[in-house]
Amino acid sequence: MNSSVSPTRVRFDEDSFWVDLSDGRVLGVPLAWFPRLLNASPERREQVRLNSCGLHWEALDEDISIVGLLAGLGDQTNHHKTHAA
Repeated sequence: MNSSVSPTRVRFDEDSFWVDLSDGRVLGVPLAWFPRLLNASPERREQVRLNSCGLHWEALDEDISIVGLLAGLGDQTNHHKTHAA
């Protein structure tokens, strides 16, 4: 996986967030994958900080890696799985 891909912008709609990447791709991610974001106010969601590896919300204690998003991974702190093993 290309580790040089970084986020350049994040925006939200009612059900998803959208991450623009430095290579031109745009990722659409369901908010349901990240309960802290889903339950946060729109103002809190907008308090995201971008870095070369991903997205960080200090007030929400949420970190999301671009590598994880590209792999299709949701919240990894949620230990109960909804799919069969």
